[in-house]
Parts: sequence; C-alpha cells; structure tokens
Amino acid sequence: MNHHHRKILHSLFAHPVSANIDFKDVNHVLTELGADIENKTGSRIDVSLKGQKAAFHHVTHSVPKNEVMQIRKFLEACGITPEAFPV
Repeated sequence: MNHHHRKILHSLFAHPVSANIDFKDVNHVLTELGADIENKTGSRIDVSLKGQKAAFHHVTHSVPKNEVMQIRKFLEACGITPEAFPV
C-alpha cells in the first residue's frame, strides 16, 4: 500500500470524522486491501472483503460523514486498523 493510500486509510479513522475524502480514493484503498467491488444500479457498490460484505453509496464528490462512519465500521469488522499501516 503506497503512502497516499495509507493517508486515506488514516483519514477514514480520524477523529473528528473527515468530510473531505474523495470517493475514488476510498475505492482505491479498498481495492488495495483486496476487496472485491461490484457496481450496482442506483449509484451503489457492493464490497466484499475478508468474508464481510457491505453496500455503499457511490458519490461523485466528497464522502459524507455518515458514509465515512459506515466504511470505518466495515473496515473494523474486517479486522483492518490504521495501526497496521503506519504513515
């Protein structure tokens, strides 16, 4: 995982919740972590990673704070923490 991806991963877990994360960057981080991403209708994506599945809304701008929280919970359920990927 490159430096930029690690910074995005850390921003997903930052407190307070960041409202300035580009969805394309999140998509690249998930792919880098080994997630299978499937585009669905209605601007949705299905993500499968380490036996966990989730659906997220694909936005064309910054990811809303509530969506960042959902992505964070999904990554935690997969056993992924920012400490495992130091910046």
